[in-house]
Amino acid sequence: MRKLVVWNLMTLDGYFEGKAPWAIDFHMLAWGDELEHYARGLGNEGGMLVFGRKTYEGMAAYWPTATETPEIKEYMNGISKIVASRTMDRAEWNNSRVVRDPVEELKALKQRPGKTIFVFGSAELADSLARAGLVDEYRICLVPVILGGGNPHFKPASEQVPLKLLEAKPLKTGGVILRYEPVKDAA
Repeated sequence: MRKLVVWNLMTLDGYFEGKAPWAIDFHMLAWGDELEHYARGLGNEGGMLVFGRKTYEGMAAYWPTATETPEIKEYMNGISKIVASRTMDRAEWNNSRVVRDPVEELKALKQRPGKTIFVFGSAELADSLARAGLVDEYRICLVPVILGGGNPHFKPASEQVPLKLLEAKPLKTGGVILRYEPVKDAA
């Protein structure tokens, strides 16, 4: 069974982007050799990426012509990708396809053999996958900044979701990579 892992950078006050779409310049406060090395490791582990439409559009606009981190660029452009969208008809970025019902699609994909499926960014999509019980792990790089507003990574919920800490790795930049898994009911 494949794992579904949500990966994102998040501010100390819980935002994955600022008040404007793609306001993610705060990422550079955590970026450095260690986080770049970690990102390269995700490339070895991952077999598929899943994005919501907005994140997909931003990634598809950036990675084909990116000039830095060639190894990560190659990974991002080469890996199989799904974009969850009800409005897109086609996905132009290579190795991409549109899925209208990401919950059902990922339920099926998780049952097949293969490498980890990563959700990058895409907080609204991640929220719907978590509500469906599909998220196996959260990996968050906590960025050492209080942004004061923006788009929260975790959306309001009607009940709490207990998590078990798997790892906490501090970075020289002051960021911390946190790995959690949802605690399954003992029943």
